[in-house]
Amino acid sequence: MIELHSYPTANGLKVMVLLEELGLAWRHVDVNIRLGEQFSVAHLRLSPNNKIPALVDPDGPGGRPIALMESNAILVYLADKHRAFLASDPAGRYDALQWLLFQSSHVGPMIGQANHFNNHSDVQYGKDRYNREVARLYRVIDNRLAEQPWMGGSEYGIADIALHPWCRTRQQVAVDPGSHPNFFRWFDAIDARHAVRRAYAQGKEIRARMDQASSAGAMIDLYSTADNLARLNGATARAG
Repeated sequence: MIELHSYPTANGLKVMVLLEELGLAWRHVDVNIRLGEQFSVAHLRLSPNNKIPALVDPDGPGGRPIALMESNAILVYLADKHRAFLASDPAGRYDALQWLLFQSSHVGPMIGQANHFNNHSDVQYGKDRYNREVARLYRVIDNRLAEQPWMGGSEYGIADIALHPWCRTRQQVAVDPGSHPNFFRWFDAIDARHAVRRAYAQGKEIRARMDQASSAGAMIDLYSTADNLARLNGATARAG
């Protein structure tokens, strides 16, 4: 059975959605990032970048187990293996992949920075910089969806699956149906899919379970880059 070592952030949820869309048998292995479990030696063997998610497929290429990190690499792997949710013709495939990389290169990092400055900083410059960039990205998405029904082209696929969880929080920027009609048409269509609803419902249950565990443990400072470096250095020393 496939194992997803994760926490239900946007990057964890996108893989859960694809697993549900494919109808695969899988189980969630909790990695409580609030307690620092992403720095365990065991997790670092799967994800050397101390991030979630990581996927373990016992039936990988050649019938051998494979472990993968990076959520979008996992999406491509699963789509290729099951020949679904990614176009097979080269032009369609590269069209979809460019928007998948758009999510990992722009949407994820910029929304992440905006959330950090909005919620954990008093620096107005940072708030303005990243909120404006997020607003620009929503305009890019709406423009794309004026030309194609889905982010990856003519069919729903992994580019849409990757973007949707990141687009669920829009409070800081002016995104509404009047100014972004194509975005809302796309977002609502994905939101209505049964597999998406199942994955998000599971994510809510998993988060509640892990939040309860966090409240009983010693939580780390996720936003301290100094602490993260020290923990990775310590885990590396233990592994050696």
